[in-house]
Amino acid sequence: MINAVSVLIIACPCALGLATPMSIMVGTGRGATAGVLIKNAEALEVMEKVDTLVTDKTGTLTLGKPKLTEVVTAPGAEPDRILALGASLERASEHPLAAAIVAGAAARGLALSPVGEFESLTGRGVTGRIDEHRVAIGNRKLLQELDIALADLAPRAEALRADGRTVMFVAIDGKAAGLIGVADPIKDTTAQAIRELHAEGLQIVMLTGDNPTTAQAVARKLGIDRVVAEVLPQQKTEAVKRLQAEGRVVAMAATASTMPGPGAGAGGDRHGHRNRCCDGKRRHHAGER
Repeated sequence: MINAVSVLIIACPCALGLATPMSIMVGTGRGATAGVLIKNAEALEVMEKVDTLVTDKTGTLTLGKPKLTEVVTAPGAEPDRILALGASLERASEHPLAAAIVAGAAARGLALSPVGEFESLTGRGVTGRIDEHRVAIGNRKLLQELDIALADLAPRAEALRADGRTVMFVAIDGKAAGLIGVADPIKDTTAQAIRELHAEGLQIVMLTGDNPTTAQAVARKLGIDRVVAEVLPQQKTEAVKRLQAEGRVVAMAATASTMPGPGAGAGGDRHGHRNRCCDGKRRHHAGER
């Protein structure tokens, strides 16, 4: 065999020299037609060694088109007012959960109000002033930062999360006034994709900004191996690095907007955008509000 290869190299050096770059060109070209962009040949080599896939939840495992499912109020509050205030704040946000709330208010024919002193708090929610009232909508972390007690809303929120819902609390003038539940259906193709990745020997890790209960509910349905929840965007690079510290070669699927910084690596798709792919590093990317 060694003699045969030696003769081949001596007799056909040009053919062998062209074979590798041509195969790379064909492979990257085929990938591009499928929406997968590959940075260089080293990235292809590293991808063969990947043993862990980190994935975002919203828009990657799910459709990324959440819908309003329920509005729960504290005693004395009106559901339509809670929804209208929440939608008024969320109208300025581009997050899919915000779009679901605004669409839910529109479906009920609710009028939205102008918002002053608007502030977006990444990974937590938004605040603003509406009709002389200080209003906030966001997750549990936001209300904790504002020193607002959840009171009777806490057990109802946990029940919704256990069913896979994402819950956002609405506070008015420093008091919890209600919560809004949103559901984002899992894609029809997700379960099969995860089974195929498991068959290839990959461990699947879901990295999400959502509540742990909601994240675990989705993970159980899909057979995901590990869940890292309540991760802020600026914490995602560290989450990927922790996996690498375990000796894992990590890739990630998510949108560009939810990826860690350039030091973390490569990426995928979350809301129908074309995938950015691999830079050849041993670390790749990370995703949510």
